[in-house]
Parts: sequence; structure tokens; C-alpha cells
Amino acid sequence: MQLILLERVAKLGQMGDVVDVKSGFARNYLLPQGKALSASKQNIADFEARKSQLEAQNLETRKEAEAMAAKLDGQQFIVIRQAADSGALYGSVTTRDAADAATENGFTVDRKQVSLTRPIKDLGLHDVNVSLHPEVDATVVLNVARSVEEAELQASGKSIQELAAEEEAAADFEIAELFDDIGSAASDDDDLAETVEEVLPEGGEDESA
Repeated sequence: MQLILLERVAKLGQMGDVVDVKSGFARNYLLPQGKALSASKQNIADFEARKSQLEAQNLETRKEAEAMAAKLDGQQFIVIRQAADSGALYGSVTTRDAADAATENGFTVDRKQVSLTRPIKDLGLHDVNVSLHPEVDATVVLNVARSVEEAELQASGKSIQELAAEEEAAADFEIAELFDDIGSAASDDDDLAETVEEVLPEGGEDESA
């Protein structure tokens, strides 16, 4: 199906390009989103008549998007989720979750503007692309953690595996200290028994009694 693009569409073309696309993609996305029109002679003629106006509108919205991108790019948002000790989430983080996290922090982002290269199913820091305009993108970081404290540790550069290793090492240290204390107490008991044997005469009774 031939369409004329009313704005830049990634991996497809620029404003004004006439492109061939699958009919399903046209009907389900490009046409209802107002990104294109069927490439009839009338529509092409109408586009040419409105081209200057459309380009001016595109320039204005692009400037607004660039201003927002300058503030949004590189921002890190915390998303709290339940997960196993291995770091695997009980579920996944979606584009809606990413949009909600950005909105809660003062940025107006729609989930349709968010794209994930793969589903987020693990704790950690994840780069997420936000399309603010056909020609302007920003990248934010989702800090997916089980608690705010864990998120702060992840933000400092520690992975969930490193955190787990540190917790395990701390537990091992506590156990080792416990056994050391038990061993020390047993040694004290042995010393006490030896002292008693030295003080008491053979037979184990105190003759002064």
C-alpha cells in the first residue's frame, strides 16, 4: 500500500516521502496516528499545498521536544518490584510503568512514546528510549529494585549479584564469629576444669569442707 508521510517515521522515511508499506501497518498505525495519508493524486497535491505549513509546525514541535529532551535525557527513575534473590522479577516492567515513573517525576510522557528493546524482567539499571518527536529521542534509566535502599545501592554501581555476594559474605562472617565465640567459651571451660583439678586433691573433694 502506498502512503505519503506527513512526518518522519523511523526506518521508513521523511516527511513528504511516498512509501510502500503493508496494509495492516498502514491501517493499524500510520493512518490512525495521522502520520500518513494514502498516496492518491489528490492527497499528494494537498500535501504539496500544505508542505510549508507542515514543515513550520514540525520545526516548532521539534524545538519543544528538544527542550524537553535536554531535561529528560539521562534521568534515572526508580521502579519498585518484587523479585527473587536471583534478581528475576515476578512479572515484568512495561512501557506504561516507564511512562508512569517519568510522569511521577514531573515529565509528561505517554507509554506510546516509550520503546523497549527487550522486556525488563530483572532487577538492575535499564536504558529506555523515549521518542519525544519523530526527530527527537531521549534515553532514561529505569532503576528496578525491591526497595528504595536497594535502588540507591544499584545507582552507586553495585549489581544485584554483588549485593547478594556481600550479604552472603556478611552472613558467613557472622557464623564464623559465632563459632569462634563458642570455641573460646569451650576453651575457657577447659581452663577452668584444669584449674579446679590443680586446686582440689585427688578424689575431687575439698578437704577443708
